[in-house]
Amino acid sequence: MAKRTKPKATNKQVKPSLRQRLRKWVLRFVFGVCALVCLVILAFRWIPIPVTPYMLAENDRFGTYSYDWTPLKDISPYAARSVVAAEDANFCEHWGFDMSAIRAAIEDGGQRGASTISQQVVKNVFLWQGRSWSRKALEASLTPVMELLWTKQRILEVYLNVAEFDEGVFGIQEAARTSFGVTAADLSPRQAARLAAVLPSPKNRSASAPSDFIKKRSLAIQDGAATIANDGRSACFED
Repeated sequence: MAKRTKPKATNKQVKPSLRQRLRKWVLRFVFGVCALVCLVILAFRWIPIPVTPYMLAENDRFGTYSYDWTPLKDISPYAARSVVAAEDANFCEHWGFDMSAIRAAIEDGGQRGASTISQQVVKNVFLWQGRSWSRKALEASLTPVMELLWTKQRILEVYLNVAEFDEGVFGIQEAARTSFGVTAADLSPRQAARLAAVLPSPKNRSASAPSDFIKKRSLAIQDGAATIANDGRSACFED
């Protein structure tokens, strides 16, 4: 009687379907883009910001713009406190989003802004201007990443350098020169508060020729800057 031989086992693998391969490459692409974005954000923790999309847009409009990168150590502490008091008093206490400000904005029917300094840095440095949902979604995604990779001092340093204080005038150094003829290091509490008071509408407000509104707002900012210095809310960006 002839022996029956068992069929030999094969190690032949089933090829993945086109759908599976496409999904794999899409996941690789998404992971690669995310990794690249994180590396760029991490690099700018130390590298001075050379230019922003908004600076280039203003250059297209006016044919020029002024910008002079200045380290935080060379900026008056009054300027740092004034900007925080004006734009984001809880800057040291949140992780990129001020939930109390967001709730207040919702209760007010969206009549007031709730963007933090961190969100504005993400928008100004990495994204574009405008109110589209796509930009808002990217801003919301990148803000926690930046908060994780940067220090609060770095975030404020970048903000003070890339914020627009007059048409085509970017950064606290150029703003101090054009508005008061001094360097950012020499800004007085009143001058610093005046510059902070033009935010976030520098095209409609002036620090050097202030309206009654700016004068009143700058006095409130000056008081707010002193308050956050006394209650410790400026500790995260001051030595």
